[in-house]
Amino acid sequence: MRVLVLAWRDTGHPDGGGSELFIEELIDGLAAAGHEVTLCTARYPGSAPREIRASGVEVLRAGGRLGVYPRAALTYLRGRTHRPDVILEVQNGMPFLSRLWARRPAKVILSHHVHRAQWVMIFDPARARIGWWIESWLAPRVNRGLPYATISRASKAEHVELGIRARDMTVIYAGTDHLSASAGPRDASPTLISLGRLVPHKRVEWAMDAVATLRPDHPGLRLIVVGDGWWSERLREYARQRGVSDAVEFTGFVDDDTKKQLLARSWLAVMPSVKEGWGLVVCEAGIEGTPTVAFATGGGVTESIEDGVSGVLVTEESSEAFTAAVAALLADPAGLSRMGAAAAVHASRFRWATTVREFETLLAAAVRSRR
Repeated sequence: MRVLVLAWRDTGHPDGGGSELFIEELIDGLAAAGHEVTLCTARYPGSAPREIRASGVEVLRAGGRLGVYPRAALTYLRGRTHRPDVILEVQNGMPFLSRLWARRPAKVILSHHVHRAQWVMIFDPARARIGWWIESWLAPRVNRGLPYATISRASKAEHVELGIRARDMTVIYAGTDHLSASAGPRDASPTLISLGRLVPHKRVEWAMDAVATLRPDHPGLRLIVVGDGWWSERLREYARQRGVSDAVEFTGFVDDDTKKQLLARSWLAVMPSVKEGWGLVVCEAGIEGTPTVAFATGGGVTESIEDGVSGVLVTEESSEAFTAAVAALLADPAGLSRMGAAAAVHASRFRWATTVREFETLLAAAVRSRR
């Protein structure tokens, strides 16, 4: 198949995260399976307008945070992409609405999760209302009847609430790397790790609250914050306000080997995020034998975490409840070790090869249906 993928960012983007990693694993896997793949995405400082990935995937970049959407349409309409059999449109809150400007190819929509909470956390009330209207009302109506993919049963239920038919939705889980050989000894003192984009809805502040509250009982307690984003300086200031700057390390972006080493050293991964489509970090930590604590209201983490087995899902959505869950885990090193072993087993059930194969089947079915 000739596959055109529309996504707002790639992993090189300063605000790239788990969604972008998912897409790159997918497109490289499709290319390895013999398909011709082009990715249209946004420009960012230092990026090239065109490049070819090692996998053979062509990447075309144009436009910025909002400009990427019309520029992707113009790129296609001006014939700068191959003539695709199918368009995979990645909807991260804002849709590309390719059905309106690319009539011939088959279409598949990939939406990791619904962004109801994120709109109001990131934008002013007027823009938040417009964004939520586009995501919750306009996009489902424009894309009615098209096949959708999402990455957890919880996310599927949220999309069905927006009016997307359950029979049009396929759940395809994210994968993980193969079992790591990087695991070494845990840090001698309790170490928490938060990994992901530094944006408001990740609520890294609540992880810092836990450090501030628990340090008297765990004097060596520290938090490693891996990742970057436009909220970074706010988080550093919050650490200063809470008096934990000396206990919180901001690493910025790190390479894969360093990421695995940090996860393997840590006692516990913390994810106080408002919402995750799946929680790719949960499995990345799990494969290193590190359990995760998150919220039961956090969407896909209810499947990437086996509550009480491979991690903990906190039922009360508050900083205090999150801190209490972290405290209980740190107070039981033997139980934490058992959870880590279970997390490795659970994470090993998910493989990128399976993710790619299931997407390949979905895209091929869309092409056959279109014909």
